[in-house]
Amino acid sequence: MRSLSRAALPLLALLWAGPALAGSDDRMPPVTDPLTRTACGDCHMAFQPGFLPARSWSRMMDTLSDHFGDNATLPPDQAEAIRAYLTANAGDVRPQGAAPQYMRWVAPDGAPQRITENPAFLRDHDFRPSVWQRPDVVTRSNCLACHTGADRGLYDDD
Repeated sequence: MRSLSRAALPLLALLWAGPALAGSDDRMPPVTDPLTRTACGDCHMAFQPGFLPARSWSRMMDTLSDHFGDNATLPPDQAEAIRAYLTANAGDVRPQGAAPQYMRWVAPDGAPQRITENPAFLRDHDFRPSVWQRPDVVTRSNCLACHTGADRGLYDDD
């Protein structure tokens, strides 16, 4: 049996893990924009743009004065910078990670606002009502309660 050179080992590891990482439904590229992470993360986890199409993010940024019942208005320059980041990395623009399964349900002209209404989400989160009532969970949008790596784009079954 021939031995492998040390230089070949990292390449072999990448080739072995690559398909699992690239095709995994449990990974979503994390939010990398500092302004988006901070502005959105002040109230909730900054959700990865790949979960919604660009038109959804635009609509959301247009309605910050009533953001799910709260006023999340930002200075115009910040709002536009966040909009640019979200729409450039949206699931219908840069389909990667879990995005394809999340984009299938979106109507061609649809602009859904809640990731938690996606049939893929509902199928994967069909839990007893008591799970959603736990004090550490409370809401379906509290991804970090169960997916401790969600803010880093890791949605394995924690």
